[in-house]
Amino acid sequence: MSAMKAIYALARDLQIDEDDRRDLYQRVTGKRSLSDMSAEQQLQVASELRRLLDRPGTGRVQLTGPYAKKLQALWIAGWNLGLVRNREDSALIAFVKRQTGIDHVRFLRDPFQATKAVEALKDWLRRDGGVVWDTQGYDWFADHGAKIAWAQWRLLHPEATLLQIGGFKAEAGRLAGRAARQVPLSDFTSADWRAVCNALGHRVRRISQ
Repeated sequence: MSAMKAIYALARDLQIDEDDRRDLYQRVTGKRSLSDMSAEQQLQVASELRRLLDRPGTGRVQLTGPYAKKLQALWIAGWNLGLVRNREDSALIAFVKRQTGIDHVRFLRDPFQATKAVEALKDWLRRDGGVVWDTQGYDWFADHGAKIAWAQWRLLHPEATLLQIGGFKAEAGRLAGRAARQVPLSDFTSADWRAVCNALGHRVRRISQ
């Protein structure tokens, strides 16, 4: 696949609109059009999109250990909320070591120590990212991805409330590719919410830089 085709495919996966896509081009290369870029610059854009999407098969080594998946999910949530400045696993490992004294996530097997690291991350996301961890009485709020997406929306739209979610619902449906079928938020899958969080994360990071 050519770099240009890869860029368009990755941007579709991230649900990045044209204006956001051109802003990303400019941030990475200083140019707003693919046709003005060199082949090397196009590859740089594709690499940045892959990093944002965290696509399987891009050479990224997954952390191992019984608590790795949960910790990674919370770390990426922090990235999408503009709190985490370095989304790489090495930064997560350093965070876990500061919390527990354990050198690597793969060695984190004691439930008490694991809970200490997980709760530290959740407290950070709640305190500085506005994440509410209970369901607030809404079925669609049960998925953790929904909680992150709503916190992102509130960062972008501070006036938003759970009693009036029309704008959020419409945009979440568009970003998840569910708008045409008018799927209710309660029917969104975890994959749907990941797509929403990744797309909104791009916007949040722009205002938090």
